[in-house]
Order: sequence, then structure tokens, then C-alpha cells
Amino acid sequence: MSDIARLAGVSVSTVSRALSDSTLVNAETRARVAELARSLNYSINIGAQNLRLKQNRTVAVIVPYDPETRQHLSDPFFLSLIGSLADALTDRGHDMLITRVDAGHLDEAARPWRTGQASGVVLVGQWHHHDQLNAMAVQGVPFVVWGAQMPQQLYATVGSDNIAGGELATAHLIERGAQRVLFMGDPELPEIGQRMQGWERAHARIGRTVDPALARPVPFVADDIRREVDQLVRDKLAFDAVFCASDLMAMTVISALRRHGRRVPDDVRVVGYDDIALAANFEPPISTVRQPISEAGVLLVQGLLAQLAGERVGSRLLRTELVVRQSS
Repeated sequence: MSDIARLAGVSVSTVSRALSDSTLVNAETRARVAELARSLNYSINIGAQNLRLKQNRTVAVIVPYDPETRQHLSDPFFLSLIGSLADALTDRGHDMLITRVDAGHLDEAARPWRTGQASGVVLVGQWHHHDQLNAMAVQGVPFVVWGAQMPQQLYATVGSDNIAGGELATAHLIERGAQRVLFMGDPELPEIGQRMQGWERAHARIGRTVDPALARPVPFVADDIRREVDQLVRDKLAFDAVFCASDLMAMTVISALRRHGRRVPDDVRVVGYDDIALAANFEPPISTVRQPISEAGVLLVQGLLAQLAGERVGSRLLRTELVVRQSS
């Protein structure tokens, strides 16, 4: 910066203001300083600037990791949401720190904020510890959560209407003639539990009783999903449709059914959830419930930045949409 000041014939403070595009410096000087900075490959050290100004423009995006189910950051839905968050943060001049915590200790999500690494936290999912998140809110940790709205919730969430989404998927299968719609997913997870509620509601609306054997609590693990389908076939459980809690699960179910000679959709109709990019390119293309991922990233970032500005932030429930393709 001293070199630029000497070459431009101005003070170091003027260079600093010019590089920050301050209107206190006239346009001609700002342009001359910018050109000199480019010629010298100079760029502002954001980290040093934040330390000097005592501000932090880094947001921690945390994906809980369950060591038992081994669900990884490579899950396409997580990657899509992280990409949406990255776009929203970049547009607002913030950096993103990606990390993960043990799903059994969600309160550790506060660590990047407590250590000064991040100004706030975006957490992907409540998993089984809604109580730990309430405790974080009481402690004043600035954070927002992608997930379901829960009873006695003290923190802000952004999430899709899982109950409505589950009902949309199930009603569609019933309208296509399905008599026994199987639900597959882990209802202990808040979002998945709400999708299962939608599955139950779609049956109740037409006065149809749900066979408890059709509710299959399965984690998002490919081997477990395949074993579950194998067990269904061995048990000779009758079903003519499956509502899966995610698109990735739907793909695994379809592949497993195919191994047993079951055709989709001829023998079994299948609907997934999320509308990840792969869903439209699978064979057969998968019918699914679309979650508005781009909108979600923007709202999560807006909610967190509003908190950091001292505003009180409420939860947001996003509309879901049924996308019908060949699997149903």
C-alpha cells in the first residue's frame, strides 16, 4: 500500500479509502490507485482487515455427521444446499467455512463462533437433538437451521413444508391406483418424521387405514436400504408403491427392486424427495417432491445476517412441489 501511495503521489490513508471505493476520494484518484494496484497484483487481505476493524465476515456452514449411519458431505442434497449457501454468502461479501460436528453433540456447532473463526453459524438439520439447539439459542449463539419447525422452538429454521410434501407424494401414488403405499425413511429425524405424517394424512383423507407394516424406518445408508428391500421380498409383504424420504434412497430402492425382478413403474411405483439433479437423469427418471434449494440458501443467509444486525428472526416454511416423472 505504501508503494502504491508513493507512485500515486497520495497518502497511505487515501490509498486505503480508494481501494475501499470510498466517496471521500475523488473518482480520478480512485481510478489511478485501482490501476496501480492491478499492475502490482495487489489485493486487500480480508482477514487482516477484519482483525483491524474487529469484524468477521466468515460464516460457518455445519453439516452434522452421524458416525453410526455414516452419512457424508457427498450426499447430493447437502452439496446442492451448500452450493446455494455459498452463492448467497458470496453475493453478500462473506466467506464460508465448511465443517461438520457429531450429530450427537450439535452444541459443538457453536465452536466456530466461540473461537472467533466465524461470525455466525448455519446448521444443516436438527437430527435428534432439538434440545441442544434450544440451549444454544438461550446462550445467544447467532445461528439458523435448515430443518423442520418443532414444538417449543427457540431458534430460527428455514425448511420446506415436509408434511405437505409427504401428502403430495402419497396422494399422487394413490391417484395412480396404488393400494398399498410403503413409506421408507427414518422418522426419528424431524424432517423425515414430518414426511411420514404427510404419508399418513394422505391415507386418512380418503378414509384408508395404513398397515403399520408399510412404515419402514431406514437410515440414509445404501447397504441398509438394499437389505430392507431384500427383507420385504423375503417376507412377501404386499406393496405396489414406495414413497422414499429422499431421491438417493429412491434410486437405491429401484435398483434393489430390479434385482428381484420388480419393474418400476409397472409393478411398483416410486416417488422420492428433494429433486436433486440426478433424479431427472436416472432410469427411469424419478418422480419427486422438489425443495426450493436456491431460495433456501438465500433465506438462511438473510436470517443469519439479520440476527447479526440485532434483529429478531422468525422461522420460514417453504412451499414444496410435486414433480411427476416416469417412476410413478
